Amino acid sequence: MKTTLSLFFILLFLNSFSQERFLEKNTNFSESTYTYQRIKKDKNLKLDFYKPKKRKGKVPLLIYVHGGGFSGGDRKDKAATDFAKEMVQYGYAVASISYRLTMKGIGFGCTTSSVLKIAAFNDVSKDISYAVKYFLKRKNKFKIDTDKIILVGSSAGAEAVLNLAYVYENKILDTNFKFAGIIAMAGATISIDKITTETAIPTQLFHGIQDDLVPYNIASHHYCKKDATGYLPLFGSKAIAEKLKLIKKPFYLYSVKNGDHSWNARPIYQCKNEIIDFLYYDVLKHQNRQVETAI
Repeated sequence: MKTTLSLFFILLFLNSFSQERFLEKNTNFSESTYTYQRIKKDKNLKLDFYKPKKRKGKVPLLIYVHGGGFSGGDRKDKAATDFAKEMVQYGYAVASISYRLTMKGIGFGCTTSSVLKIAAFNDVSKDISYAVKYFLKRKNKFKIDTDKIILVGSSAGAEAVLNLAYVYENKILDTNFKFAGIIAMAGATISIDKITTETAIPTQLFHGIQDDLVPYNIASHHYCKKDATGYLPLFGSKAIAEKLKLIKKPFYLYSVKNGDHSWNARPIYQCKNEIIDFLYYDVLKHQNRQVETAI
């Protein structure tokens, strides 16, 4: 009897511990569309905003940036909407945003100038900044906790959010503003020099080690040769994690040994628990962990 009771209380504790990561489980949410930046009538930038219902107080905001090589993709694609509808159930507001597809008709391969590639990173970082500014100016309307805005990106979106957090010279947001965290799925950045003890934020990185488009560690984008017009050295998830490890800042690196570029979306479906764990303990609770997982 004593053994049975002990087992019961252990299971009860483990269950309560696992549930602690969730802000609130609620399947009811609202969905609305807003124009966050006006360019031209047919090119205005919009976002879809998902908000948990009956949630009291201000809520953390996840800003989701879709992939598509800066030439395609959509804020309403399946991965974006599935991610938003999943995370909103756990107490997070989610904004899935559109941005300018500046490489449409140009491509992002080895024949595309590296200068144009960097410009694309910066253009999308600029658009994301306008989306953030839109929420900051309307924080009371949306009931957003402006100290808990987290960037989430897939593929090109991951490159854009990493660029915004760690490279881009932002003239749109206040110099005192700082993102609460970042989740990058198959992303990379052109430099890790600006990742310092002052700029570092909790960073979760998902990446397939065999990714042949966006390097897992340090290599050129699309593995272009040095003499190619599009040669652009990038620092992938492994390199970013190593820099954060060096300066003793929090990161969560999830590496997939045989994974390819499809891991730009697969974490949404296969790593929900890891995402929730990171958001709760590293972003909201500031536990300053350094986690490395390989499958």
